[in-house]
Amino acid sequence: MDTTGRTSIGTVLIANRGEIAVRVIRTLRQMGIRAVAVYSDADAGAAHVREADEAVRLGPAPAADSYLDIGKVLAAAKATGADAIHPGYGFLSENAGFAEACAQEGLIFLGPPVAAIRTMGDKISAKAAVAARNVPTVPGISRPGLTDEELSRGAGEVGYPVLIKPSAGGGGKGMRRVEDPAGLQAALESARREAASSFGDDTLFLERFVDTPRHIEVQIVADRQGNVIHLGERECSLQRRHQKVIEEAPSPLLDEATRSRIGEAACNAARSVGYVGVGTVEFIVSAHRPEEFFFMEMNTRLQVEHPVTELVTGIDLVQLQVLIAAGEPLPLAQDDVVLRGHAVEARVYAEDPGRGFLPTGGTVLALREPASTPDQHRGHTVRTDSGLRTGTVVGGNYDPMLSKVIAHGATRAEALRHLDRALQETVVLGVRTNIDFCRFLLRHPQVAAGHLDTGLLDRSVAGYAPPAVPDEALLAVAMHRLLDRTGHDPAGGAAARSLWDVPSGWRLGARSAFRTRLDTGDGTVSVALTGGAAAAEAVVGTCEDEPAPERRYAVSAKADAGQLLLAVDGRQSRWTVREAAGTYWIAGRGGIWDLRLAPMASVRTHDDGGASAEITSPMPGTVIAVLAADGEYVEAGTPVLIVEAMKMEHSLTAPVAGEVNLKVGVGDQVVVDQVLAYLAEAPGTAEESDNATKEDI
Repeated sequence: MDTTGRTSIGTVLIANRGEIAVRVIRTLRQMGIRAVAVYSDADAGAAHVREADEAVRLGPAPAADSYLDIGKVLAAAKATGADAIHPGYGFLSENAGFAEACAQEGLIFLGPPVAAIRTMGDKISAKAAVAARNVPTVPGISRPGLTDEELSRGAGEVGYPVLIKPSAGGGGKGMRRVEDPAGLQAALESARREAASSFGDDTLFLERFVDTPRHIEVQIVADRQGNVIHLGERECSLQRRHQKVIEEAPSPLLDEATRSRIGEAACNAARSVGYVGVGTVEFIVSAHRPEEFFFMEMNTRLQVEHPVTELVTGIDLVQLQVLIAAGEPLPLAQDDVVLRGHAVEARVYAEDPGRGFLPTGGTVLALREPASTPDQHRGHTVRTDSGLRTGTVVGGNYDPMLSKVIAHGATRAEALRHLDRALQETVVLGVRTNIDFCRFLLRHPQVAAGHLDTGLLDRSVAGYAPPAVPDEALLAVAMHRLLDRTGHDPAGGAAARSLWDVPSGWRLGARSAFRTRLDTGDGTVSVALTGGAAAAEAVVGTCEDEPAPERRYAVSAKADAGQLLLAVDGRQSRWTVREAAGTYWIAGRGGIWDLRLAPMASVRTHDDGGASAEITSPMPGTVIAVLAADGEYVEAGTPVLIVEAMKMEHSLTAPVAGEVNLKVGVGDQVVVDQVLAYLAEAPGTAEESDNATKEDI
């Protein structure tokens, strides 16, 4: 460090993973700074590992044994000669102990001072600090060590509905909305359990629930010289389970006068704790009274949604983090900040909107992401921040967010159109995602009009239905299988096949069809192909007891550079098809589907001769609690197990009354659709199963 307080940063270790690690590496490379990645065994082949100049293994897949192990992260930094550590977001980014340990090891922490992290990391002390700077806060009860009895009395004084919040942590974990006194005690117990599990601290407080709330946050930047500015606000009201899904900048709610006031309040919040670095101050604003805003919390790190601010300001926030950490003064003043146009971001999650947004998993079999397209004013019209690559294994150890797609436009409507098109061009095969649901949200009339609130997404879910599987997709899978069997590799190139595997159709009597049975999720469909890939007749029909009329098509197909060129009754289209473990993933015509190869129908019976209703895991994860004993009789709806995946708990209940037969225990790793337990009926009480083989139609 020189006499001016400035220091040189030549190597930065990124103590994170996925898309944020890749994004930080991008800026470090532009600045000529060497980037070091760290990884767990689950991420050995990840994109951020390949992008970095050097990578260090931390340990096994569980975050506690790798990314959250402070000693291992610091050892990796020292071993690689790092000058500084960038924590990204999540993991250790708001861990005051980690920031303190970095300082003790002589490493620059690319974040705020330890005292600021500690104060803002505790929502109770944070509210007290900002209130002293006249930043408005939500009415409520918030002091350390509140008991359930004190919180109950406070709720009555504040008035229902109320929000229960954990003092430590964020991201919606442990947060509960309570409408009336009858539900308060159960909510308190649940909130304390989740807060203790997520943050190691079950301290709670509560606030008045703001009617028709909108979530608006302000990006602030502060240097060591005492300069604090804001870079405008972001609207983050489209969220589910308190997790943001769509974000934009600026907010369509605020006028210039309110924007200036809320920006100054955010700067005062930063000043209240002597903040240095990049941070975000979150406010809650009533949609009916936008001139009123209340402080919620401050995130002492870079936010997931920071790209929308970068696109409307033209400022690289990671570059500012590095410059400030090196002791440089801010290169701009408040009057230099100009918001141009509008930017919108969609988070791509590994989750299934068709199954209640449960986390999913799998291996990325094929990937296509929209290329960043330049714009002469803002640098990009479309931008993708992603940690994906073909072959990436998405498991249950980490957060389900896979990537972010961001679009900029001269107007809000233009930005929404750009984003919808970019999402249409985003293809992730092998893992179910929320991409189609994001497109559904962008087309929602209230979203298009900018009439948002934090409950809009949940109210809109009932109107969403996954896109129906078109016949073209079914035909593409069938033709893909035909090409694969005839020795023409659909992924491009020749495939050696035994002569006996070639479905020539020859037989005594009528020519045989090549049949494919596919489970679409809404039923089983059969596709029968007669002829070859160059020219075939296709018959598509359902396999239900009352089948719909058959549909007949003339089809042809050929492989081209890893894709399938399909012609159906003279109409041509291009499809990407991949297969894994009997499931065909297919993308084309603006949609993505996964279709399971359907086996012959059969019903499994148990050794005792009785029938049962099974409890299966809705996602890959870990069994963290067993709530019923083996052999115990329970009523329908009784909680039996709790499975945790991607930082979320899911309580699994008995679908029918019966005797519990457990197949797993606490700590067991489970996969999607694995049988965890079954509720057995007495032998002979259930209807006999029909195990007869059924012919393809």
